[in-house]
Amino acid sequence: MESNMRELHPAGWKKASGYANGIVAEGRTVWVAGQIGWNGNQQFESDDIVDQIRHALENVVAVVAEAGGKPEHIVRLTWYVTNKRDYLSRLRDVGEAYRSVMGRHFPVMTMVQVAALIEDRAKVEIEATAVLP
Repeated sequence: MESNMRELHPAGWKKASGYANGIVAEGRTVWVAGQIGWNGNQQFESDDIVDQIRHALENVVAVVAEAGGKPEHIVRLTWYVTNKRDYLSRLRDVGEAYRSVMGRHFPVMTMVQVAALIEDRAKVEIEATAVLP
């Protein structure tokens, strides 16, 4: 974790797997609007949830990069999925897609299932907060 951040893990708690329970950070804050799994031309290249997750994360990282940040500066991700069973059935693939974009950086995360997203083909939307040193 960057020197401007420290993971928060209460004593006696079981280790969080794939996310942090909390992070304290100091620096410039970047808020990233919900990003879906399409490309920069707002076109979907796939209807597969794993492909859309990879694209959504790449979009988040691209916005953070515009502020001079990197994936390791991301302190929070909120995921909205339209089908949790689809997500859970592909966890290994999701993990590979996640690490291909984010590396082994696991910020604070929340995931919720929603009835639908504004773009009909979207299966996931991810918003983020980053703190740059």
